[in-house]
Amino acid sequence: MRAILGRKDFRRLLVSRVTSQLADGYFQAGLAVSVFFDPTKRVQPLSYAIGFAILVAPYSILGPYVGVFLDRWSRRNILAVSNLVRSVLVLPAALLILLDGPVWTYGIFALGIMTINRFVLAGLSAAQPHVVEPAHLVTANSFATTAGTVFYGTGLGSSYVVILLIKHLDLGGGSLRYAVTALVALPLYAISAAVAWRSFRVEQLGPDETERAGGRVIQALVDTTRGMIAGFRHLWQRRGAAYSMTVQAGHRALYGVLAVYTLAIFRGHFHNPRITDFADTLAWLAGIATAGQAGSFLAALVTPWLTRRIGPQRWVSALLVLVTLTVASLGFNVEQYMFVAGTFAINIVSQSIKIVTDTSLQSSCEDEYRGRLFSLNDTVFNFAFIVGMFVGASVLPADGRATWLLFATTAGYVLLTGWYVVAGTRYPPYRLR
Repeated sequence: MRAILGRKDFRRLLVSRVTSQLADGYFQAGLAVSVFFDPTKRVQPLSYAIGFAILVAPYSILGPYVGVFLDRWSRRNILAVSNLVRSVLVLPAALLILLDGPVWTYGIFALGIMTINRFVLAGLSAAQPHVVEPAHLVTANSFATTAGTVFYGTGLGSSYVVILLIKHLDLGGGSLRYAVTALVALPLYAISAAVAWRSFRVEQLGPDETERAGGRVIQALVDTTRGMIAGFRHLWQRRGAAYSMTVQAGHRALYGVLAVYTLAIFRGHFHNPRITDFADTLAWLAGIATAGQAGSFLAALVTPWLTRRIGPQRWVSALLVLVTLTVASLGFNVEQYMFVAGTFAINIVSQSIKIVTDTSLQSSCEDEYRGRLFSLNDTVFNFAFIVGMFVGASVLPADGRATWLLFATTAGYVLLTGWYVVAGTRYPPYRLR
């Protein structure tokens, strides 16, 4: 940690990352609140799944092909221009939210902002080896991605403070609160762009002349598709990594069910109808977001230590038992505070499994396949979540009250845990050296 933080170029790239992801938190919070918690709109649980699918699906499909451009263009320029364009797109999106425009109108700008984010995150990861020594790369990746996640969660959670402040100052109605929350992202994206532009030379973050890809872009896109298929075949020969990715996908699908359940029950069953602006619901959701980020941060601290002592397979198995018991306890005691505590525990599980899966792909798979396998993992990660949300939304009532769904999700975790305890014993994620 002292070595990576002692490097000025790493610190500057980190600043560009955390300001960008903090902006993501504010913008997405303002967008979500305006769509899902506007008292003038009737929202069904299926709307949550559709909303997430519209934003996440294009982002995920694009993911594997971003590398084609990152290996041809200056990554410094990609980071700066992408965040600058996003800062420009925030303004019309916030204006349309303020004017109560149809959801699809500002949804188009949101889709653009989210899609460009794929270039930003991939560009930051590709640039990382240029700002730290090879021996410190794993530490730098862990620290930077965790810091980005925490700042993103901070944006989500603190967006409630912005909404509350505008309400208490009596500056305007709900649309103004949501628009201002989204608008906070504009200067943050601009700062991220300025830091990247001013801190690095054009080629400093790569690609180097020796690694710059050549040839036609169309052919590169076709080769990328073929490469993804080859990467999948390679993964199947590394059963430990394949099973770890499968566990993560299964968990994400069940996590999607829990996410749509939480949104629906807090908007419907737990909401006090006398509070017309959903202030009670937003307060609880802000607490849930904060608890989730605290869980992710704790996972980043304990997972390396525990995997060295009990092994990654046992740690993942223990995590699956923890999440099974947590979801079952929610079914027996459906109260607001239980969702805050439950999110804390479940995000420990989520982030820990992600760390183990990433390490498994890094240590078990050949270097020439890692890039495409991480892209494949990212796509599966997001699509599994969307599938889970659609499954949950298709059976939830409007008020979200369906305790049986929590027990059904618990049963899903029981099956996932049982399978992995057997399969993971024979094929652990990676071998400790």
